[in-house]
Amino acid sequence: MGGRGTFAIGNMVAYTYETIGFIEGIKILSGLNGKHGLPEEAHSSHAYIKLKKDGTFHEMRVYDKDHYLKFEIAYHPEPSLDKSRKPVLHYHVYDRNFHRSSAIKMSKPMKKHFKKYLKGVTV
Repeated sequence: MGGRGTFAIGNMVAYTYETIGFIEGIKILSGLNGKHGLPEEAHSSHAYIKLKKDGTFHEMRVYDKDHYLKFEIAYHPEPSLDKSRKPVLHYHVYDRNFHRSSAIKMSKPMKKHFKKYLKGVTV
């Protein structure tokens, strides 16, 4: 996948991610050349997952039918939700300009729905 997951004026952009596996059909991506985050847009999938170095879940991004980022689920310390600095499952909602909401704790139904992707996380 190139650049930010896109094509540049019809020209292929150098790859910045590689697919290193799948969880329940969702691609697990790893950044190349110092790239650490997941793509802001998607053209080949409706979601991507990023794992921590130890193989546990770190982040999942979900995209709409037009390939724009809708929301991301994350598992890391989020001081606005938990001052203990322990990892907490939460999500952020994005608009079309890539502005994201403040962190929101995941509800029990949401945790149940996404549990199969949260490798190594106790839900």
